[in-house]
Amino acid sequence: MLEIKSLKKSYMQGSHEVKIYENLDFHVKKASQIAIMGKSGSGKSTLLSLVSGIIKADQGDILLDDVSYKNMSESEINDFRASNIGFVFQNFHLVSYLNALENVMLPAKVCGISNPKEKAIELLKSVGLEHRLDHLPSQLSGGEKQRVAIARALIHNPKLILADEPSGNLDEETGIAVMDKLFELIKKNNTTLVLVTHSKEVAARCEETYELVAGNLNKC
Repeated sequence: MLEIKSLKKSYMQGSHEVKIYENLDFHVKKASQIAIMGKSGSGKSTLLSLVSGIIKADQGDILLDDVSYKNMSESEINDFRASNIGFVFQNFHLVSYLNALENVMLPAKVCGISNPKEKAIELLKSVGLEHRLDHLPSQLSGGEKQRVAIARALIHNPKLILADEPSGNLDEETGIAVMDKLFELIKKNNTTLVLVTHSKEVAARCEETYELVAGNLNKC
């Protein structure tokens, strides 16, 4: 359901061109869980940004459910991303002045989903936070913030979840509990997961693991 074709991406550092990807091809099957590992600076987060359409490739194409990013305008790719992709970040990225319920409802409102409040409450219950609906992020623990982020990522029933070090800011016990909930919900919803991690334990929970080396994804 996700296809990366002959992808090229580079950056300029002063007068020096840094090549991240020169000819990357990669395929992800529907409802699969894929882990991507690699050294810092290898291009893992850049890959998620390309797959989400936040940044554009220099050459090549990305297709999600046969929809090509190549000729989309910025507004078209923004609308497509909002409707089809969910995000779980290491640093949570919750809106500080919105409570847990409002944070989860946010993507639903953007996408025009009906009954966003009911769906948000249901998701927060599913991650064990029905008693935290009106709490601000500053009143939540790290694990609770990440569970809110998981609920937010799933409220619009995305085809794809992109997770960037989702347990990276959590202690081991909390991280395991949060990942348990993430995998439980994506399997229940038949959602595809592409997860970037430094943790071999987290990667082992996915169906397939790849290592990003010199712009290539090598299956482990």
